[in-house]
Amino acid sequence: MATILVVDDSSTDIYRYQKMLEGYGYRIITAANGQDGIKKAQSERPQVILMDIVMPGMSGFQATRQIAKNPQTADIPIIIISNKNQESDRAWALRQGARDYIVKGSSEEKVIKKIQSILSISG
Repeated sequence: MATILVVDDSSTDIYRYQKMLEGYGYRIITAANGQDGIKKAQSERPQVILMDIVMPGMSGFQATRQIAKNPQTADIPIIIISNKNQESDRAWALRQGARDYIVKGSSEEKVIKKIQSILSISG
């Protein structure tokens, strides 16, 4: 089954997505900040990354840009998952290299469908 990297500074959100995704058989790895997320993307080579935006140090936008521009990791699809629900944030995320954008609190069904869609395109 696919490996998903969840990058978020909120342990509550990490727990929520970990439990949700493990229930569908996915292997979950986690990172608590953007810099750690970049390192784990390189070392673990997940099939999908769920990336928060607002984190201390490096934002999810910055981490997404670095992952998307690195030849080692450019093929890993990133889904931004954030509390920010502005169209400008969505557009900026896509410009940084994200493939999709989900607002935190979206239904489990919506999250799973987006991940399955990304996996079927890239896989």
